[in-house]
Amino acid sequence: MESCFEAQVTLRCSVEEKAAACLSGSTHLHHLLPIFYLKYWSGVQQRRNSYEDGVYGTTCPIPPGRNFTYILQVKDQIGSFFYFPSLAFHKAAGGFGGIRILSRPLIPVPFADPAGDYTVLIGDWYKANHTTLKATLDRGKKLKFPDGILINGRGPNGVSFNVEQGKTYRLRISNVGLMNSLNFRIQGHKMLLVEVEGTHVMQTHFSSLDVHVGQSYSVLVTADQPAQDYYVVVSTRFSSQILTTTGILRYSNSAGPVSGPPPGGPTIQIDWSLNQARAIRTNLTASGPRPNPQGSYHYGLITPARTIRLSSSAGQVNGKQRYAVNSVSFVPADTPLKLADYFNIGGVFRVNSISDRPTGGGIYLDTAVLGADYRSFIEIVFENGEDIVQSWHLDGYSFFVVGMDGGQWTSASRNQYNLRDAVFRCTTQVYPKSWTAIYVALDNVGMWHLRTEFWARQYLGQQLYLRVYTQSTSLRDEFPIPKNALLCGRAKGQHTRPL
Repeated sequence: MESCFEAQVTLRCSVEEKAAACLSGSTHLHHLLPIFYLKYWSGVQQRRNSYEDGVYGTTCPIPPGRNFTYILQVKDQIGSFFYFPSLAFHKAAGGFGGIRILSRPLIPVPFADPAGDYTVLIGDWYKANHTTLKATLDRGKKLKFPDGILINGRGPNGVSFNVEQGKTYRLRISNVGLMNSLNFRIQGHKMLLVEVEGTHVMQTHFSSLDVHVGQSYSVLVTADQPAQDYYVVVSTRFSSQILTTTGILRYSNSAGPVSGPPPGGPTIQIDWSLNQARAIRTNLTASGPRPNPQGSYHYGLITPARTIRLSSSAGQVNGKQRYAVNSVSFVPADTPLKLADYFNIGGVFRVNSISDRPTGGGIYLDTAVLGADYRSFIEIVFENGEDIVQSWHLDGYSFFVVGMDGGQWTSASRNQYNLRDAVFRCTTQVYPKSWTAIYVALDNVGMWHLRTEFWARQYLGQQLYLRVYTQSTSLRDEFPIPKNALLCGRAKGQHTRPL
């Protein structure tokens, strides 16, 4: 397969300038495609500024042939993330890229500078065009199993990572695919996990790592083996058909090509993956984006003001396949929700049009918006009664993954929560017939997308928006609408700033 990642995006950074690596700045999108388009910055919190989030609930699509500048504010963030096209089913066409948010000078990082820093984008892939896949979904049909796996847009052995013997390298691994959890491993080498979606974690060696859809991990790999080429292997998890692809870890003084079969990995074992997930914990003494230790915020001492339980489901509506959260299958409005909220345009959405707990009823269509109070501290429980592994992502925030287990969640499940050093991230998995619980401090005003990362399910309704609201009009709480904001739908003709 040829490379399928062709996005003309440059991040301009205020301190250090390199492709997709920055402290803060703007991103100029030169849109040359004959389609309406949006670019989403997964994991970038867009603090006080959900207008720049790059999803249809907050941002009007960029018209064909028109350039647009996103203003990205990544203060109080570090780490490894990625971007992708979010509108329609464009994600199936590629257009991905890595995002590196660098630590500010003089803030200590809990490992030595690596000799090199590689972005590794892995994901399942369809040979069919994104328009064909979208048409299948629009007819109410399910997509077949993907055709293969790509590493940085390339097929088997199409990408190599060059290393020098004795040196240590950082690999920033992101699963940018559409549906499959993937296992990542390197022949003959251990990986030291150091960072997860902006959080420095307790440094643990793994021989392989499960990366669920939408997730990102940073590992350190030391070239400490005999000088030759080694397989980099990616394979699907929890699937009846196992897809595998390979890249190459190439020593600069390599004495020969890869030898032997690629190393095998776990396939359908849930407990193996669950135990690995529980082993990933925040490094409480390391600095994050600020000099103070990551453990300075004692989330476990705070009692959540509210519990939101979200249960996923699948079914038919009017003879077509749909997916839902708490029985609501999301349908987009004719106007981005954030713009309708800002301009007080009625009839676009209703706050609390979705229940904050499972209803047990049949699936129905609506524009699901759940209201929440600014500066409240809440608990969200994702409940998965199905037979697949799911991934859930919340825009605008990171959260503490305090617990996950099999069976039905009850209030007694809180007894097993990790209230000390839970990993702080923005995308979490939910295992089959299981639950995952998170704690979130709602300190970011805006309209924020909460969705499954299983992209066909997201497209067919398994998503909602969390409206984090305050009556305050202070710029300390939320920025005004950007001057260059595109206006569409019922917001057309409005003014982005007061005259």
